[in-house]
Parts: sequence; structure tokens; C-alpha cells
Amino acid sequence: MGGCDAYTFRFLGGSFQKEELVRAEYYADYYGLRLHYVDIDWNTVEKYLDPVMRRKCAPVHSIEPQLMQGALQAKTDGVETMIIGESSDLIFGGMDQLLSRDWIVDGFMERYIFTKPADVLREPVDMSYLFERYRQGEKIDFLRFMDDVFSVESSNSYINAFATAEMPYFDPYAQLRMAEPLDLGRVRSGESKYLIRELFSTKYPDVSVPNKLPMPRPVDAYFAHWEGPKRHEFKPDLDMTRFTGNQKWQLYCLERFLNMYEPEAK
Repeated sequence: MGGCDAYTFRFLGGSFQKEELVRAEYYADYYGLRLHYVDIDWNTVEKYLDPVMRRKCAPVHSIEPQLMQGALQAKTDGVETMIIGESSDLIFGGMDQLLSRDWIVDGFMERYIFTKPADVLREPVDMSYLFERYRQGEKIDFLRFMDDVFSVESSNSYINAFATAEMPYFDPYAQLRMAEPLDLGRVRSGESKYLIRELFSTKYPDVSVPNKLPMPRPVDAYFAHWEGPKRHEFKPDLDMTRFTGNQKWQLYCLERFLNMYEPEAK
């Protein structure tokens, strides 16, 4: 591994989640890697959002523009194939919030859906049919839902961004399966990705095992002063203080996607 190139996102000039940068520098030094920072700010969104949406023919996750920028930077540096670990969370129990309980259908929908269509659209479409496919009485087969739905949604963010950048990548975790069923008790007691943690501790006993964190994206900062969508499909005068940064991303992304294909008359 020594001498390989490693890429770490650095957001808003390094002012967002600085601890990630410290960790990246530590591991790069430990493994003898050539560390490259991929600097991300609103310009990344402006430059790469439309290309990734155009290729997917749909609005996209907020990580996709920054993934595309990282892929393009590595490509410019002469990297021919990147190795990523996106599938590790799904295979080894990293999605601890979704695995945190045996969900009833309504509770799982409340947790999984960031923005309810009825809250923001004039003519919303009920999406509960997707979850009803996995109903088991009052409960939902959330493990099968994650395998069938979440895994496709999550992986496609990487597939789409890298394909748009025309940059190959390899996810070794996507080729792995646990020999025994996931121990939900351990995950729910705070041991997410327990098998990976044990292997890490065994091989690198002198290195502390890091806590799992989602990929950063400073959507709260991006949309701190955004006044909200203006297209006719959205409800008028939405109170944007009610929405999180991730919800604002969904509204912004949907409006921008619609404008790409059906611009409204001024």
C-alpha cells in the first residue's frame, strides 16, 4: 500500500469537520500514502450538479457532485482506477440508525424519507407503495428493504458520479458477504461494523479504531440563506426555517433538475 495515492475531501477551505483532515493526515503518514486534498465548496455544486443529473436523468444525492470532482482530480493526476469502500456500511452493519430497532412501517417511512412530498408540493404523489412491498403485519422487513432499495440507491451515487467523470473504480467490499447473519444485538449496543473493527484492532493494535461518520457535505452552510424553490410545482411561501440542510438540498436539486428540462417562463 505504501506509495499509493489517497484522496480526502476538504470542505469550505478546511473549516468544516476539521477532525477528518487530522485523521486523514495521520493515516497517510502511517501507511506511507501520498495524500491529496479535494477542495469542495459551492463552486463544486455549480460545476458538477447538472452533469451528474443529466446522466442519471433524475435529481441526485448531495455527495455526487463532490464525488465527480474527486474522480476528475484523480484522473488528472494520472490515477487509472480508484479503490473505494462504499459498500462496507451495508455489508457489515454500518447503517446503525436504520438497524437500530425492529421498525413498524410508518416509523421506518418517517425515518427514511427526508422530505415528505405532501409538505412541499402542490400535487404530491404518495410514495408509501414502495415500503408496503416489505410489510410484515405492522412491521417492515427493513433488512430486505436495505438490500433491495437502499443498496441500489447508495451504490448508484458512486456509479453515476464516476461514470460521468469517465473514471473507473473498484469497491472490494461489494464482493464480500458475511458468513453468518448480522448480529443486530451488537450493532444496537454500539458496535456498528463490529467485524471490521475486530479485524482492524487485530492487524493494527497500535492504531485507535475510528468512529464511523457519514461522508461530509456542508449542506447547512450551502443553504443557510436560500429563500426556497419558486417553481409552480412547489407550495408557495414555504417556511425554509422548518427544513434541514439535507431537505433543502432535495428541494433545490429537484427545482434545478426541472429547470434543466422544462424552464419556466420569466
